[in-house]
Amino acid sequence: MNCMYRIFKYIIPLLLVLIFFSCEKEEFNTSGNASLVFSTDTILFDTVFTTIGSSTQRFTVKNPYSNNINISSIYLAGGENSRYRLNIDGYPGIRLNDIDLKGKDSLYIFVEVTIDPNGSSLPMVVNDSIVFSFNNKQQDVNLIAFGQDVHLINLKSANNTISGNTNWINDKPYLIYDYLFIDTNTTLQIDPGAILHFHKNSRLYVAGTIVANGTFESPIIFQGDRLEDDYSNIPGQWDGIWLMAGSKDNVFNYSKIQNAIIGIQTDTLASLINPTLRLSNSIIENMTSAGIYAQGSTIEAFNTIITNCGQFALALTIGGSYEFYHCTIGNYWGFSTRTTPSLLLNNYYFDVNGNIQRRPINKALFGNCIIYGNKESEIYIDKDEYTELSYKFDYSLIKIDPDFPVSDPANFESVIINIDPDFINPYEGDFELDITSTAINEGKAEYGFMFPLDINQQNRNTDSGPDLGAFERIEIP
Repeated sequence: MNCMYRIFKYIIPLLLVLIFFSCEKEEFNTSGNASLVFSTDTILFDTVFTTIGSSTQRFTVKNPYSNNINISSIYLAGGENSRYRLNIDGYPGIRLNDIDLKGKDSLYIFVEVTIDPNGSSLPMVVNDSIVFSFNNKQQDVNLIAFGQDVHLINLKSANNTISGNTNWINDKPYLIYDYLFIDTNTTLQIDPGAILHFHKNSRLYVAGTIVANGTFESPIIFQGDRLEDDYSNIPGQWDGIWLMAGSKDNVFNYSKIQNAIIGIQTDTLASLINPTLRLSNSIIENMTSAGIYAQGSTIEAFNTIITNCGQFALALTIGGSYEFYHCTIGNYWGFSTRTTPSLLLNNYYFDVNGNIQRRPINKALFGNCIIYGNKESEIYIDKDEYTELSYKFDYSLIKIDPDFPVSDPANFESVIINIDPDFINPYEGDFELDITSTAINEGKAEYGFMFPLDINQQNRNTDSGPDLGAFERIEIP
């Protein structure tokens, strides 16, 4: 009995203390000098396309004090008319009232914006702010969005199929949200300076003809629709361009194709006279799969740069005819481990029944080119011995398996083997030649006169010989 008495003697006061403190109200910081701490004072959305919502941005709000702060309301200053949307710690809306923010704690606020079109080609600015009201004072975070009206191409608008000859002018960007299809016997002409943005999983299908004829001053751009700086060099943001079987007379001049899965996929040739694809003064870069994937097609290219591809920079398969002059293929892919070479030549395939189907490559000529990268060998020739595979590296710098035979002048003439071309900064996308480059003045004069201007419109024929690749190094006295 005495033992039980002693236990209750100590337990009961302890319980009373616990009950007292549990009933005590939490203390709040009500000082007018108190301030919340924001992880940023401005949320900036750089280039938001009209009618298409932005990406989501977030910031944190911290109570730096030991005591709680009661935030009477968090709201958009623009109210119901605001173009912005909020999610405050999981609560969506334009206003949230009576938030107790515990001492030393934080809450997350997520912000999005949608901008209405105004018919103007000029960018527009949409401002608002998020207001925090507490302790008879206010703080705010600024919201700024730069909006851009676009030509929206999508299934809903039923404008994603072009069935008659069409010219796209350079007034405001084009946003392809589902896919764009150019029908047979139809040509889409794109003016210099036009920009085509493709949403995730979108593709350009060409059954007819596309003529993207840019200029040095106003190139034509094909890219994804994520314009934040973090996405400027991220591959795989859209599917790419597919020149379908029967497509013909396609032209890309001073064009830049970037950040897709396959830059250009080109199918079976449609003409024995004209190439399926003419590619000049252009850049294809940052592809998760291939820069150019050709199947039994015909391509003529010069002054073109193909870089940073997760598999092949240039896959010329199932036969065809190909000519590349003064092209730079520099594959320094760094997003994952690349197991495939930059250049693949192939003249056969296995059909669904497992039978071999042979398709000759009548010509694969690389004149005054550079084919290099960060793999031990950047060229693989997958040849069926019973079918023609005619190739020649003529006055070019190449990286190839040291054991590959290169003595036959029918295939290799005046080539530089496995010597670094000394690009200025290939991992940052600068493929101009450094002053120490072995590729300087090593080109064949004939090709230099065929294509006298490099991709920067510098004359190749003012010194002792044209440089290899797309760039001519000009020494200024």
